[in-house]
Amino acid sequence: MDIPMELSLEQQFNLTVYEKQIEGLSAEQAQDFLRQLLHQMMLKDNVISYLLKKDLAQSF
Repeated sequence: MDIPMELSLEQQFNLTVYEKQIEGLSAEQAQDFLRQLLHQMMLKDNVISYLLKKDLAQSF
């Protein structure tokens, strides 16, 4: 299975939107934004891990 290592057009657009939002932030606002983003990424990792474990458990 090939894992896509490039962003889709929609993801590229979203990245550009985020970049423009970040440019206007103060250092404190940027740090808060980064904390929130990292928190969301960790939650996403937890959901993916849970779903993979659940799927593997149901396979047996």
